[in-house]
Amino acid sequence: MTQPPSNQPPGGFGAPDPNVPPVPPMPPQAPPVPPQAPPTAPPTAPAQPAAQPGPYGYPQQAPQQGPYGYPQEAPQQPGQPGPYGYPQQPGPYAQQPGPYGQPQPGPYGAYPTAPMPPAPGGGGGKNPFKGKPGIIVAASVAAALVIGLGAWFAIGGDDEKDPVAEPTQSATTGPKPTESVDKGDGSGDGENGGPEDLNAGRKDGEAKISWLLKNNVDLPRNGSDVYGPWIVGDTVVKAMYKGIDGYSLADGSSKWHIDVPNELCAAPPQPSADGIMVFGYKDSAGDRAKCLEMQQVDLNTGKAGWKKSIPKPTGLFAFSDNTLAISGNTVTASGSSSAYGFSLADGKQLFTGPTSGCKPYAFAGGSKLIAASQCPSGDVNKEQHQISEVDPTTGKTKWTFKLQATWEVDKVYSVDPLVVSATQREQKKWAIFSLTADGKERSQIQGGTDKFAPKCGGSFVIFGKNLQGCTGVAADANTFYMATETAYGTPNEVIAFDLNTGKAKWRSKAPGEQQMSPLRMEGSDVLLYIEPRYDTGSAVATLAPTGGAPKVLIQGQAEVSSMETSFYSAKYAYSNGTFVIASGRVSASNDKEEKETKTMMAYAK
Repeated sequence: MTQPPSNQPPGGFGAPDPNVPPVPPMPPQAPPVPPQAPPTAPPTAPAQPAAQPGPYGYPQQAPQQGPYGYPQEAPQQPGQPGPYGYPQQPGPYAQQPGPYGQPQPGPYGAYPTAPMPPAPGGGGGKNPFKGKPGIIVAASVAAALVIGLGAWFAIGGDDEKDPVAEPTQSATTGPKPTESVDKGDGSGDGENGGPEDLNAGRKDGEAKISWLLKNNVDLPRNGSDVYGPWIVGDTVVKAMYKGIDGYSLADGSSKWHIDVPNELCAAPPQPSADGIMVFGYKDSAGDRAKCLEMQQVDLNTGKAGWKKSIPKPTGLFAFSDNTLAISGNTVTASGSSSAYGFSLADGKQLFTGPTSGCKPYAFAGGSKLIAASQCPSGDVNKEQHQISEVDPTTGKTKWTFKLQATWEVDKVYSVDPLVVSATQREQKKWAIFSLTADGKERSQIQGGTDKFAPKCGGSFVIFGKNLQGCTGVAADANTFYMATETAYGTPNEVIAFDLNTGKAKWRSKAPGEQQMSPLRMEGSDVLLYIEPRYDTGSAVATLAPTGGAPKVLIQGQAEVSSMETSFYSAKYAYSNGTFVIASGRVSASNDKEEKETKTMMAYAK
């Protein structure tokens, strides 16, 4: 069995250094194989033992994302979001079983990506992952982690609503509010079972809820993905369905609104450094619409800028589910068979990706532009993938690192330093490795017997891949931080791995019986979200680069913990003492419930 990076020593998620006191002793690790050259001649690892058995004799598996990067989820109760976030309904529109009682895979089989853990809170509310922790088991000290392989193929149900009429107007700016706001001071409407005063049960030391938004958009029968939130200055921005909205960070009031002609279908994980964002929306209404249109927006002012069409791909295997990424003054659009770069300032096309040979299928943006590509191998059973740094202005490749055959780039946890998640579909393996600034092997993370499950939810993409947008991981220049996964009611830990060796340096335990996840770096510290329990509020905290206990910045309210866990596939944003939580998807079983759905809230010190 080969290892994912081509010049990697065997180890994958092997044992951390047993001499590090905070880390429990692990099984002895096979001696490392020194780096070899060239990258195209990878070392071969020893044969791997079988995965550890789980219940009923099957290998233990993690909750797994299904085909094309969307989470495989447990069965839902009626009215709750089902696979791909759509409402799960009984009757002819429910998911159909395969010939042996299993869900039918997607049209191109199962494409595993980074594992999907329980949603924040670990249980309660509408969390579809309650009580179903993922388990990732080290097959051996010389192996990458074993992950479960599964696939979902679902058709959205019908919530007895007629399809919403599709407006045709161009992007416009106006004061049109799209959601009702409860400022948490007793001025709310008291609907949906919540108190009028959101802070009525607030205890000493707990933060104030500044505001709460409820949905006021008439959505299609399957609901809609939410993009954002992003905090830009004193504005928090999110987008959903056919609207992009800016709200006051202080009180949640509407600051600006932009309509787009058709449904939104893509957005980069983050705007540019000066607050410029590009949204993708579909080229028409209906099921055959393609994600081929782009709209630039200044998130500071809500001003709609240029519009641009992404060239429509051609050919038998040409599809149009593009994903977007921003790096410097470039926004990239990439799909299964095409890749383009456009000027963020005026929309001018800067480059076209290769049309033969190794073709990029996804980009990761930020301070650097990283491309994941698939290369012709002459053997359909031995796919060849590579990762490269690309000049965002010209599209020229700066360096390339080839993965070993059958391994593919799954996620990019950090672009600088570069930390990459890779999967091996047939062998059901997972590994994380790091590269240097010039594309050379740096280390492979050694996870030992700990279980990990970064949260990599996002919008539903069939023929593309979102490389970014994960929580539960963070990185600084020399350290990679990743949260372990434990059963609900058992505190998890954040482990710090040395990026030069791949070995664990220290670990920090969550308080009480809670779970915590890295969100990003906050200066030199790790910014954490500590999930609520039924009797304990959430918290925003930091971890020092030397470890220790989390330092709480904002303590949430225990009284509203159940409301907080009701945010489906929640997303987070933090800036200068204000923490925003937004639902990752909005859907309901009927119009009344839809317009009472809580969509975004803010805590402030």
